[in-house]
Amino acid sequence: MTRVRIDLFISLDGFTSTTGHAPENPMGEDWGRLTAAYAATRTFHERVFDDTSGNGTTGIDDSYAAAFFEGVGAEIMGATMFGLHSFPDDPDWKGWWGGQPPFGTPVYVLTHTAPRPSIPMEGGTTFHFRNAAIEDVLAEATEAAGGLDVRVGGGVGTARDFLRAGVVDHLHLMVAPILLGRGTQLWDDLPSLDLTHKVTTEVAESGTIHVNFAR
Repeated sequence: MTRVRIDLFISLDGFTSTTGHAPENPMGEDWGRLTAAYAATRTFHERVFDDTSGNGTTGIDDSYAAAFFEGVGAEIMGATMFGLHSFPDDPDWKGWWGGQPPFGTPVYVLTHTAPRPSIPMEGGTTFHFRNAAIEDVLAEATEAAGGLDVRVGGGVGTARDFLRAGVVDHLHLMVAPILLGRGTQLWDDLPSLDLTHKVTTEVAESGTIHVNFAR
């Protein structure tokens, strides 16, 4: 059965993205602090950097990093995560991930502008651009997933839209042990997910708190 999954990085005070966005720093000035434990894992080194030398941490953080890539048949992301806003006039822009993105599935990029032609990449990723309601894009992604899960990526605005629509079956928060005091709050104006989903927590060796909301 297809589930809708979200994985998000968040600070102790509830911020998921920060200020200082720029083409060379698309996720904001504090993104490195939010994602430090995840980026240090062996799985991240293997899947994103194609580093098979065994570098990177193991343990709880790495277990969650490995689970991030398992059982996913399609991905949905916002235009910001793909970089459309940073490179609006570059028809050759193919995202931040190089010639072989780590998704390996159809990826549906939500955009409010005229959709671009689909972009097939190495490793099984094809980017499709959709200017449509999230319910329609989710239906298309679900069909493409072929019984596997649909993962909703960033940015936080896209994640909040899907949470607000009540279609998320599993939300995994990687709570970094830091305080940001700025950025975008995840939970503002959202329903109480703890009333509709079972909540479990686990603390990793890095101090990261993994919080799971499962329908």
